[in-house]
Amino acid sequence: MIRMSKPVTLLLVLATFVPAADLPTKKFLNLVAIKTMVAAAEAEAQNRNVRVSICIVDDTGNLLFFQRGDGTGFNTIEFAQRKARHAALYGRPSKDSADQLKNGNLQVLAYPNAFPNQGGLPIKVDGQTVGAIAASGAASEVDEAIAQAGIDALLKK
Repeated sequence: MIRMSKPVTLLLVLATFVPAADLPTKKFLNLVAIKTMVAAAEAEAQNRNVRVSICIVDDTGNLLFFQRGDGTGFNTIEFAQRKARHAALYGRPSKDSADQLKNGNLQVLAYPNAFPNQGGLPIKVDGQTVGAIAASGAASEVDEAIAQAGIDALLKK
């Protein structure tokens, strides 16, 4: 019985390590990535001489970073967060829903957490949505360009 317990114990210990090795790894936005995106987005906003709020969320739409630009309206707080959340949860730019709405598709208004307003972009790494970035405070196409600058800076690293 004692002889048998050592091999059984060894097998049990090894069995606990095997499943952990098979688990997939999940990419996520760390602080370095967030700071890289924010710096680039701020620089783009400054180059365009606009004031915006910037928001970054994780893949579930939860807030990772928010910054309200000097002199931006209070509505930009909610707008930036909703644009980013939309892009993260649906894995596509918030402009897609805005375009659908313009084309008469009113169903987009019923989607949970949908925000049909340009300016939010998903952050994709290896085809996987890891979060989203959005800007609000300038014209919608400028907001999107600012968000794109943040993504471009991240993906260059």
